[in-house]
Amino acid sequence: MTDMDMQAARYDAAVLLLPHALRERARELPVHDRAAAEELRLRVGRPLSVLLPQGERELGAESVTRRELELLVEIATGASVQSSRRELQNGYISCRGGCRIGLCGSVYLDEGQMAGYSAYSSAAVRIAREKRGVADGLLPGLWREGRFRSTLIIAPPGGGKTTLLRELVRKLSTSGPARPGLRVALCDERGEIAGLWEGRPQLDVGERTDVLDACPKARAVLTVLRSMNPQVIALDEITDPEDVAAVERARNCGVALLATAHASDLEDLTARPLYRDMLCGNVFENIVTIRVRNGRREYTVDSGRRGK
Repeated sequence: MTDMDMQAARYDAAVLLLPHALRERARELPVHDRAAAEELRLRVGRPLSVLLPQGERELGAESVTRRELELLVEIATGASVQSSRRELQNGYISCRGGCRIGLCGSVYLDEGQMAGYSAYSSAAVRIAREKRGVADGLLPGLWREGRFRSTLIIAPPGGGKTTLLRELVRKLSTSGPARPGLRVALCDERGEIAGLWEGRPQLDVGERTDVLDACPKARAVLTVLRSMNPQVIALDEITDPEDVAAVERARNCGVALLATAHASDLEDLTARPLYRDMLCGNVFENIVTIRVRNGRREYTVDSGRRGK
């Protein structure tokens, strides 16, 4: 199966989460667009749309109804919304096949914390994307003196950080001609990297990867550090001081790190106090920047060492 066929198949799997009428509309998309699709968007009072690399495209003219959003959630949870309550409290649902549905609408609170939704207004069905080989030319430059060196991947939202992270995890944890696979502990808080479903990753993260999902990243890092004896700890989106403290502790224990952060470039990254302090602590030895030029992603590697 080619990469295009594989991605088109993932689109088709995501379409099965839609109510019948929307499903038929989504299936009208040409195969080459199905392979490139990143999300399906449902908004009450607006037509169903698909997010492609060049932007959103409406599929048909008929508006999505509130009932169709409710049906989407029922299908995604197997008609057991209560079983997905924990995820719904965080605004999303993880689905078989690695898809994830983000939700907006009217929420209700319990002791000041989000407890669920009283009505849905929109949903984003995010289509899992695997891109085999995207890390092949990059990975050798992340090793020095026979060791994988801690690496931070940066790009703006939607820049391909998670796709690259997943492929690096897969490559690191899979044995090759020159070396055995490393033990990688993957902290997958939102289920976007491995797509864990009933204990089994729905996306290929390699043969020696242990996945801890649905656990806040800072807590997850410390948990796998204590319990799984990892050689590499991988996590998506360092966003707050607790995450930084956890990765600093792991680094001080001699574990290599692989993580992502939102930034347009290295200058943007170092301008933010949270990341500047982390870089000054020399937590990461490599910074991989993703840029899009002429519709293609390019990767550059810089030193993460910035001194005190």
